[in-house]
Amino acid sequence: MHFQAAASWSGYVAGPPRAVVVAADPVERIQRLASENAVVIFSISTCCMCHAIKRLFCGMGVNPTVHELDEDPRGKDLERALMRLLGGTSVVPVVFIGGKLVGTMDRVMACHINGTLVPLLKEAGALWL
Repeated sequence: MHFQAAASWSGYVAGPPRAVVVAADPVERIQRLASENAVVIFSISTCCMCHAIKRLFCGMGVNPTVHELDEDPRGKDLERALMRLLGGTSVVPVVFIGGKLVGTMDRVMACHINGTLVPLLKEAGALWL
């Protein structure tokens, strides 16, 4: 699993400062974050369903990027935006594959059971076998 840190020195490159684009609109920020990696999970660190979905992907050999909303200073705004995207249903965990919204735990599990999850992961480049 790759947990998104608020700040990281690992990407530091000497030279002129680069402009950092910060989306003011939470929905735009979600779309940007979701499109940066093959599998992105919006989670709350203490949520058992979030833990289960992270374990599912790791057990399949997928390395999801996880954004813990309770550890993000703008997490509440993101949570409200996710609620709007989902039509007011329960929020976490929310999974994006290949930049596309898959949905919450029930939708991901339905895809896993009906056999459509693995092809989605292969198409996104998150799974090779």
